[in-house]
Amino acid sequence: MEKLVYIHTFGCQMNVHDSEKMLGVLEGKGYKKTDHPSKADLIIFNTCSIRKKAEQKFYSELGRIKFYKKRRKDLKIIVAGCIAQQEGENIFKKAPHVDFIIGPQNIYSLAYLKNGKQVLIEDNPDIASSDLPVKRNNGVSAWVTIMYGCNNYCSYCVVPYTRGEERSRPAENIYKEIVELAEQGYREITLLGQNVNSYYSDINFTQLLRKINQIEGIERIRFVTSHPKDLSEDLIFSMQELDKVCEHIHLPLQSGSDEILQRMNRKYSFKDYMGKVNLLRKVIQDISITSDIIAGFPGENEKDHLATLKALKEIEFDGIFAFKFSPRPGTKAEKMDNQISEDIKSERLSEILVLQDTITERKNKSLEGTVQEILIEGFDEHNINKLSGRTRTNKIVTIDSQNFKQGDLINVLITKGRKHSLEGNPVNK
Repeated sequence: MEKLVYIHTFGCQMNVHDSEKMLGVLEGKGYKKTDHPSKADLIIFNTCSIRKKAEQKFYSELGRIKFYKKRRKDLKIIVAGCIAQQEGENIFKKAPHVDFIIGPQNIYSLAYLKNGKQVLIEDNPDIASSDLPVKRNNGVSAWVTIMYGCNNYCSYCVVPYTRGEERSRPAENIYKEIVELAEQGYREITLLGQNVNSYYSDINFTQLLRKINQIEGIERIRFVTSHPKDLSEDLIFSMQELDKVCEHIHLPLQSGSDEILQRMNRKYSFKDYMGKVNLLRKVIQDISITSDIIAGFPGENEKDHLATLKALKEIEFDGIFAFKFSPRPGTKAEKMDNQISEDIKSERLSEILVLQDTITERKNKSLEGTVQEILIEGFDEHNINKLSGRTRTNKIVTIDSQNFKQGDLINVLITKGRKHSLEGNPVNK
């Protein structure tokens, strides 16, 4: 009788891909994935600790599944990911029904779990050279990790503490994985790292892109995330030159105020950031730029907030992820003076989102009447009679299903630009 595993993933793309690795390891142990926790023999929470809200949501979900354990004594529950790394055995005190705690650097240990409670959160310097099996479900677009950890130590961020310092995978391992993905029919890959620009093995990130660009069968290359301080002219010009590299970059700004950027330990000024944006737009025609913004960082006054609003108007991002500052245990920002009240943080976040929504909708409407190449990813999650895909600039487009299928690359005439997506009709090439 086959065993079933249910995985609930919180957080970023790195976690999504880590969950794929967990499934890959567990498949080798005879497990199959289920979407129903009530049917599972093993339940895994792959957690995120980047913001307090994600942590609260996890603990709420963890409490809900307690009754499954009472009903089935043989059910095993695993807490994995960044909260596991950060909290360790303290999780057992909060949730005695948990069996195993596994950090993001210890996914391989899923193959060797024993009876009894275990905590596996050791730093694993060999993680960059270990190639775990991966169970992907999409069949069209694939995440590929190129590096682990981060050396930047932004004052608000737990990543260097939960995922360790930077370690880059050998270029040959990455190349081999992507060749295999191409042979399996994947058409798009996204290279993952906390700061892909600082990738360095035997070659640097730009050289890695050139190598991957030569792989037959791969039509699109994306990467995330980029740190502004490490975005080089060489990379920008290579993005323009390499035909498979998409015209999109996610470049977190975080704040438009130099004072706040300094308190965040971001290591660039707003002027530095604008210089990168201007060069990107000069070199790469129609590039889409998205970003991250934090509202209400400690010490942020009204002048700093207005500087961020001014920056949004000046840059005109295609989209942003914006969040209220969330103090994280062990970070410098947690102990900073002049913490901002929740009411003011909420008010500032609302102003940021309203402004950016206006900009995004206007930019999307400007695409009406243009023809865009889209890669069909599957059925639209809101309407099963429509298909959904992405442009090279990473904008979501919905079309009538007609005779197209997942994985098709087609040209689409954009008929409607909305706040968060586009609509269109297929056209002949």
